Amino acid sequence: MDIAQRLIDFAEAGNQQKIILANGQVLQGWIMEITDEALLISTGFSDKVGKDCWIKLSDLTQAQLSYWDNRNDVWQPFIL
Repeated sequence: MDIAQRLIDFAEAGNQQKIILANGQVLQGWIMEITDEALLISTGFSDKVGKDCWIKLSDLTQAQLSYWDNRNDVWQPFIL
């Protein structure tokens, strides 16, 4: 399975997604778009607070991915 399909699975898993990049930056929100080069995550709760961030797919290979599991009310790890 290719990385794009795994990222689609990640985007569809849980209510929200959390990405912790190798530099320690934490992005939590909703996956809005996936391209061949990058992923767009929308963070925050409104247009005034949130922002959209593009993340290169190459940066995701070293990131920690997780999604919010509504059934168990816990962040579940996701492996690319």
